[in-house]
Amino acid sequence: MKKILMLSIFLFVLLLAACGGDSEDASGDSSSDNGDGGSDGSGSFETLEITFSHNQPIESPEHVGAEKFKEVVEEKTDGNVTVSIYPASQLGSLREQVEGTQMGEIDITMQPTAVVTPFVDDIKAVDLPYLWPADKEETYEVLDGEVGQELLGTLEKGGFQGLGYWPGGFKLFTTSGKEIHSPEDFAGLTMRVMESPVLIEQYETWGGTAIPVPYAEVYNSLQQGTVDGQENPLQTIFLNNYHEVQDNIIESYHGTMTYVLMANQGWYQGLSDDLKEVIAEAEEAGRTAAREDLAETENDYRQQIKDSGVNYYEFTEEEIAAFREASRPMHEEVYNTPEQLELLEKLYQAIDEVQK
Repeated sequence: MKKILMLSIFLFVLLLAACGGDSEDASGDSSSDNGDGGSDGSGSFETLEITFSHNQPIESPEHVGAEKFKEVVEEKTDGNVTVSIYPASQLGSLREQVEGTQMGEIDITMQPTAVVTPFVDDIKAVDLPYLWPADKEETYEVLDGEVGQELLGTLEKGGFQGLGYWPGGFKLFTTSGKEIHSPEDFAGLTMRVMESPVLIEQYETWGGTAIPVPYAEVYNSLQQGTVDGQENPLQTIFLNNYHEVQDNIIESYHGTMTYVLMANQGWYQGLSDDLKEVIAEAEEAGRTAAREDLAETENDYRQQIKDSGVNYYEFTEEEIAAFREASRPMHEEVYNTPEQLELLEKLYQAIDEVQK
């Protein structure tokens, strides 16, 4: 009887040990991650640093949005995922940052669509002259809507994951020695543009000459007369002091400086669903913060430029109509594959819809 009792106790102890081991294993499994930057669905994230680059100074709305993106990511991952922001082209020229993101050297970058065009031709639709309404909110509605997201999805062709459209504001013309009122006024003028076939074609359509100049060299090019003028939003003109070396600032509403926030596609696809959700929430918060800051600061920038003594001129509705008529045929000339023409028609329809 004693032997039987001892054997029973021994078997019972073994059973308890086995149950304890299973519990331990289950606990260990629940804390494991499922990939780089992953989590188990319970809110725990692996330690990860995200590199985020852009071109604008720290005073800009773009940087305000980047800081909000960083804040949301780090808060929602309890600091396990951090975001290192590199503003003011610290990681290279605009093109170099796009290339760095494509190759995986940069995780996330915010770049003008015009700079991305050489890598993904379809995205150039954003830069077609006189495509967008003069109302920023209407433009945002189209970009954030179904057709805008379809256009954003074309970035995958270049190895990018499109995350959202960030604001830069409407571009203005600035010139030295000549005020612009009609497309014909560009005859004989050289205008600095980003390295974008659409922007080069735009000025050729109007009778001018476009010269790509790196962003870091724009001020000197204007000052030295290498080019007669350039195009950029109010905040870029003001923060870079372009109005100090140009005679005329012309509010033309001819196009937007729209940025795309995009990630290296392979890096993004390797993230867990939980972290992708966090990034989506952070992108929306950052985009909203940037748009709100732009709305709050543009009037101040405009007034300070006017107070500087430079000639500030705003197109009349008739002048806008003349430019729009001259520019519309160019859309289908440069955005001309069957897929692009179909997407362009969707954009026209969406823009008409928001303007009703």
